[in-house]
Amino acid sequence: MNEVVMYTTAICPYCTAAKAFLARKQLAVSELRVDTDPALRDEMIAKTHRRTVPQIFINGHHVGGYDDLVALDRSGGVEALLKA
Repeated sequence: MNEVVMYTTAICPYCTAAKAFLARKQLAVSELRVDTDPALRDEMIAKTHRRTVPQIFINGHHVGGYDDLVALDRSGGVEALLKA
């Protein structure tokens, strides 16, 4: 079973786009809302060294944000992570 974790906020259009993209791939996403829990924001920054959302992890691998996800998919990297 693949694990997809995404740090998000409620009003982020890139978060919405990333969730829709992953849903089209039939992947369930565990969403961690950094706008409602400051400790999660601190955790996200510590793990990624980034302050922007979304921050996406597939099977423990940090993909980055939405643009990074799409670029990785175009190069076949998302499928590789899902098979790993």
